[in-house]
Amino acid sequence: MTLPTSPWLAAVAALDPPIDLGREEAQREAVEELLRSGYHQEPLVDRLWRHFTQLLGDLLDGASGGPGGGRIALFVIVAVIALLAALLFWSLRRMSRSRRTPGEALLGGRERTAAEHRTEAERLAAEGSWAEAIRERLRAIARDLEERAVVSPMPGRTAVELAADAGRALPEHAARLSAAARLFDDVTYGEAPGTAAEYASLAELDRRVAAARATLGADA
Repeated sequence: MTLPTSPWLAAVAALDPPIDLGREEAQREAVEELLRSGYHQEPLVDRLWRHFTQLLGDLLDGASGGPGGGRIALFVIVAVIALLAALLFWSLRRMSRSRRTPGEALLGGRERTAAEHRTEAERLAAEGSWAEAIRERLRAIARDLEERAVVSPMPGRTAVELAADAGRALPEHAARLSAAARLFDDVTYGEAPGTAAEYASLAELDRRVAAARATLGADA
């Protein structure tokens, strides 16, 4: 039995034949449709810059409305510029800090004697520059240990490596040396300010290590 067919349905079927697309062809058609329809979005940086310039333009237009409006607009513009400058400075400082990682050489630059490092440490401590004084005092300990052959000189040795090497030679001071290495890393890479008490503790460790070295040297 044949069902009657509407002339309207027949006309529609003739104008819009069924489409049989493969998977790849369908994906390509979808991409082309998105591009034609303008679905792609403007990059985030471009949108932010456009909104920012539009905001400045609106503020400048409002500045011409009168003396009060001009002062307010000028204040807002200066505040926005200051905020952007602060964000830029913070980003650059964070990038610079991320490049500095713990583990750089303890003794670097011009080679100094232990006595020279101690003198510099005392000078910095007298100025209240505790972080720099702490660094110099641990360098004095490291140089003293090398000069007295408690540890062998090793270019590029870090504070942690010094504590490990010296702790094996002087086990009674191993814990204090490890704490001194952590303090050195804190004031050098963690930007800790350091304190007078921390420097005094490190100076006392310097004296004890030097005395232990002298005793070992006399016994030898």
